[in-house]
Amino acid sequence: MQLTGLHVYPVKSMYRLSPDSARVEPWGLSGDRRWMLTDATGRFVSQREDAALGQVRTGLLADGTLVLTVAGGSRAEIPAPAVADGDPLADVEVWGTRFRAAEAAKEAQLWIAEHVGDYRLVHLDDPRVRPVDPTFSEPGDTVSMADGFPLLLTTTASLAELNALIAAEHPEGHEELPMERFRPNVIVSGGEPWAEDGWRRIRIGALTFRVVKPCGRCVITTTDQESGDRRGPEPLRTLARHHRLLKKAAFGQNLIPERPAGVAGDVLGTLRLGDEVEVLEDGAHWPADQRV
Repeated sequence: MQLTGLHVYPVKSMYRLSPDSARVEPWGLSGDRRWMLTDATGRFVSQREDAALGQVRTGLLADGTLVLTVAGGSRAEIPAPAVADGDPLADVEVWGTRFRAAEAAKEAQLWIAEHVGDYRLVHLDDPRVRPVDPTFSEPGDTVSMADGFPLLLTTTASLAELNALIAAEHPEGHEELPMERFRPNVIVSGGEPWAEDGWRRIRIGALTFRVVKPCGRCVITTTDQESGDRRGPEPLRTLARHHRLLKKAAFGQNLIPERPAGVAGDVLGTLRLGDEVEVLEDGAHWPADQRV
């Protein structure tokens, strides 16, 4: 098996970057979901509420500056705020977990209000402040502003099988779903469909990862990531009928990176397209009565 796709999402729910290589940090790929939008209460905003967010193009400059571009060409360069520089902190929330994130400058907020929506843009200055759900993690595991875990893995074999199941459900014809609908960080080619459901620990290149939880899917998977259009009930309908894990329509597995022996600091190593993928441990690791 090989690593054939890498995706980084600088802003939660906005458009992706697809580099040939990416550094791995304890809380995810470098630059992944360190920014997000919130509503007036501090709760995160995503494509679940506003499908158009996926149309905002993103970029990251070498100094960490965020670049946003909207349809029509308006562009903003937004320096990363930092507590050490005196930038204000805001109380924010992702799926019930509250933590503090630094607010972008006033000029950036005005640009967001004019071109994106009535939101606030925040940056996770310290990615150590948000712990991973202890049910599926070890003490000290933390995550960026992703939904719950540092990385999401999908496989091309499972996507092909899902598309075959959808085609069988729709003899009148149905569009083939691209992998981008599932917004993964790492894409693996080779192997058997759904094999990842049984993985417990894997190696990608020189780095190892714990495979900790299936990814329950939501309405974002019904959203065309290129146009922003909602495209109907698929793939949720077919997943609910044919592939339920932990009582949810599931596709993909969440990963937590392991720190290599002798490696200190925030960078654990680098993933590169073409890296070999090896299963080090397998066997289902959630209750049997929750595997449907």
